[in-house]
Amino acid sequence: MPSVSVLVPVRNEARSIEQTLRSLLTQDYADGFDVIVADGLSDDATVPIVRRLQGEFANLKLVFNPTRLSSAGRNLAARHMTGDYAVVVDGHCHVPDNNYLKNLAAAFQTSGADCLGRPQPLDVPDPTPFQAAVAVARASRLGHNPDSDIYSNVPKFVSPQSTAVAYRAEVFHRIGLFDEAFDACEDVEFNQRVDDAGLSCYFSPAVKIVYHPRKSWPALVRQLARYGNGRARLAAKNPRSLTLPALVPPLWLLWLAVGAVASLLAFEAFALYLASIVLYATVILAGSLWLARGKSFAVARRIPAVLLGIHLGFAWGFLREVANSIRIALRPAEKSE
Repeated sequence: MPSVSVLVPVRNEARSIEQTLRSLLTQDYADGFDVIVADGLSDDATVPIVRRLQGEFANLKLVFNPTRLSSAGRNLAARHMTGDYAVVVDGHCHVPDNNYLKNLAAAFQTSGADCLGRPQPLDVPDPTPFQAAVAVARASRLGHNPDSDIYSNVPKFVSPQSTAVAYRAEVFHRIGLFDEAFDACEDVEFNQRVDDAGLSCYFSPAVKIVYHPRKSWPALVRQLARYGNGRARLAAKNPRSLTLPALVPPLWLLWLAVGAVASLLAFEAFALYLASIVLYATVILAGSLWLARGKSFAVARRIPAVLLGIHLGFAWGFLREVANSIRIALRPAEKSE
């Protein structure tokens, strides 16, 4: 089978990096593979852990990413890859078994695809109640973009935008590397170029990776704000990437702000504003009740707050990036006055 390079961009992953790397470095794959960690100037124990593991595994490489950006980390690792295939694995992932690379190579060979997509569920072993609530919410249509297949389990050819994570080496030669203007959604931007180039993507449940959900509400909001920021930046670069599901949360948050002011000026506006909030609350509560089926009370009672955090975090990040882009666009005009 062809050789594989595993690209691992990280920053401050001391809690999980050893488990992730050991699961990768002990893969049952005789045809050659390397694991390349691109560290974004971690200030925790990430680097000492990786250096200690290098004493055990000759195929573990460590390179340093001074920009700290995840896009730059991916590129740095890609520049050091030697494999015929490259797959991106974050430092806080759970690799299901030691046949992962075998399954990945087999999926490439049997499908003939240029890249592979994979399920990325959040159902880690022994989650906290909050993490379990995040896993349930993010897998629902209320908690993630319904155009994405990352919570699917059906093998099929798909559009690569939201799912592709593994690539034949020639893909990088054909379309270049990740855009380092992005620190979130750089994968979606890259995969949009993959799609524009007419390259194929096969979605394979056999190469599933389990991600660790955020452990607190503020951390979840910050994560989704980064996603929102990246989606807005992507829309500015490629307007075709903007979909209605991605617009709904920022438009809703904008309405919450504008409607609050309008409701002070006219009773009709107040009635509309109140009705919209009641409708949103009803959808969230009804959806939460549906998602809570079979879950413990500790998990169920956290689902509404998780959904709210997902929506508000994404919306805030999106609108903040739009406002920043407008401010930058107007700056030359301000100087000329």
